[in-house]
Amino acid sequence: MRESSIIEIDGTFLGAAILESDYKKSRFYAAHESVRPLHQHIFDNIDELRRVATVGFRRRARA
Repeated sequence: MRESSIIEIDGTFLGAAILESDYKKSRFYAAHESVRPLHQHIFDNIDELRRVATVGFRRRARA
């Protein structure tokens, strides 16, 4: 693992973005049930990962 960043939305820890060996893409390690379907997905950048995780988290919170 090269580097990781916490993914937190509205004060809730969702997981971590782990920088891949190419130093460009990030793999998501999901810790919160609302984003479990995204576990181990690779994203082109951390902003995309945050956007997708936020949508998943908020969608599950409304259900």
